[in-house]
Amino acid sequence: MEQALALKQITSPDKAALRRQLLQNRRASDASARLDWDRRIASHLQQWCAQEQPRSLGVYWPIQAEPDLLGLYPALAEAGIQLALPVVQAKDAPLTFVQWTPGDAMEKDGYGIPIPLARDTAIWPDALLIPCVGFTAGKFRLGYGGGYYDRTLAIKPAGLAVKTIGIAYQCGLAEFDGEPHDVALDMLITEAGCQR
Repeated sequence: MEQALALKQITSPDKAALRRQLLQNRRASDASARLDWDRRIASHLQQWCAQEQPRSLGVYWPIQAEPDLLGLYPALAEAGIQLALPVVQAKDAPLTFVQWTPGDAMEKDGYGIPIPLARDTAIWPDALLIPCVGFTAGKFRLGYGGGYYDRTLAIKPAGLAVKTIGIAYQCGLAEFDGEPHDVALDMLITEAGCQR
């Protein structure tokens, strides 16, 4: 199943149709294969963190069959990395990243995604894990279409270096045209490894 999905690179000029197809493929992938892919992605990410030693890392809570890295987050926190989860403030607003430690009290936001109950400490993490519905060989990302990460990165303070790390399954590889405002990710991590 993994090989069949990985070889099926999708091309579409219609991003909405491409997004639907990629999400359908991801959900249809074998659950046991996804568990293996999650372990491999977590291993690659842990190695990157050990090498680069970020002080803080913006993580995400997995939805819609995204790579699930929840099991790795406690080890990253124990290694001294301050984790932060994204919080949607309003539909057309940038995300806010709030400090979070695994085990903190949580509540669900308007989308049903767990967020920290205590949201008084916002930070700009050194690096952001950005889940991808799809991605190109040139490291451009296709998300869910809400534009939250685009708006967030657009307001990043000048001079602040924030490493953008796309997280995806290799079956999300696709061909699509980027928009003029799109900026390539700094790197991608899939079960196949790190693409810098």
